[in-house]
Amino acid sequence: MPALTTHQHDGALAVFLIGARVNKLWRPDAWIPAFAAMGPMLRELYRDPDSGFLGARTLIGGRGVTVVQYWRSVEHVYRYANDDARRHRPAWLAFYRRAKRVPGAVGVWHETFHVPDGGHETLYVDMPPFGLARATGAVPAARRGRTARERLQGRAR
Repeated sequence: MPALTTHQHDGALAVFLIGARVNKLWRPDAWIPAFAAMGPMLRELYRDPDSGFLGARTLIGGRGVTVVQYWRSVEHVYRYANDDARRHRPAWLAFYRRAKRVPGAVGVWHETFHVPDGGHETLYVDMPPFGLARATGAVPAARRGRTARERLQGRAR
């Protein structure tokens, strides 16, 4: 019988997707700094449990990178993004300066999703902690529900 697990988190959360795409391969002076800025920001967040950051997963594609981040709330995302004392704001301002010098060399994007309480369901089959379960902890799936519908509606607790 396969091992079935799900995430441990209860309550609302935010999922924040952020990525960068290389548009001008011949201009690494413009895109390497954008890619290099993410590691220090993630390390800063992992060291600060009060930031509201729960965890992240980095995905690498052909011409870019996407980071899937889990947060306690959208407000925590905004607080971090706008804090002058944290790494994000200076990196963002530096990106804008480079983008003015070398327009279109690198594209950046983000998407923010508010997921209300009870608005998330996960299932992992024979997997180590992954995604939301890695960010919040894994529990046996039966504890949250036998089916996806039950886990989403929170019937089995």
